[in-house]
Amino acid sequence: MTPLIDSHCHLADAKLRDDLEPVMQRAAAAGVDWIVSVGAIGSIETDRMTVAIAERHPRVFAAIGVHPHDAKDCDSDRIAQLRDLAQSKKIVAIGETGLDFYYMHSPIEAQRRALRAQLELAATLDLPVVLHIRDRETIGARDSSPMPSTWDILFETMREVGIPRFGGVAHCFTGDRAVATELLALGFYISFSGIVTFKNAAVMRDAADAIPDDRILIETDAPYLAPEPYRGKRNEPSYLPLTLQAVAKARAAAPEHLAVQILANTRRLFRIAEV
Repeated sequence: MTPLIDSHCHLADAKLRDDLEPVMQRAAAAGVDWIVSVGAIGSIETDRMTVAIAERHPRVFAAIGVHPHDAKDCDSDRIAQLRDLAQSKKIVAIGETGLDFYYMHSPIEAQRRALRAQLELAATLDLPVVLHIRDRETIGARDSSPMPSTWDILFETMREVGIPRFGGVAHCFTGDRAVATELLALGFYISFSGIVTFKNAAVMRDAADAIPDDRILIETDAPYLAPEPYRGKRNEPSYLPLTLQAVAKARAAAPEHLAVQILANTRRLFRIAEV
């Protein structure tokens, strides 16, 4: 069995952390040998718990940041705390940061400020950045609103601030080929979650077919976004093979071959050495 790597999940989430060892055992049994666990959601304590989990498990690595939902709480003190946490050798990225115009839990300008601050932090620390981008529409192309889309504002902000030397990944990608092309031109990787298995995700599957072999990742975003046939239930890393199968089918590729490529891509992006 080709080992898999879950490039984005949330092991410190309350839905997983109280059941963590069985979750890790099921992941290993499913061939998911490596995990990048993302803090970011909620307070800095989630980041701290994420780092602690990574430091206890040799093949778990951590990303820390401030989610767009919590951007209103992203001040200079929070950035300083992230900078201190990033001294851990298990930190492989800053994020997830970005823009979320679907839920709008934080004002647009607060989201932009938090994104700028984390792009700058990633550049300072020489780490890649994990992007969360969700437009007003759940899946597909830029919407028809006269207002700028999240993608438009993302690209504008990155032009203003610059991109970290080691680039980053657009996690849980829900855009179309055109958006993917823009991200790829900036040097980003693109990651697909269990959403790609949903019946209404044809636009995503079309985009998945267009990603170069060396830029594609997969993830669970567990405990969120469980793939079919578990949609609506708690997600976990052991379900990652279902996303692999869906992406492989969209690309008319052999799952085993794609798994080898994705593992190499994810380790290259996050600079994860063999353990």
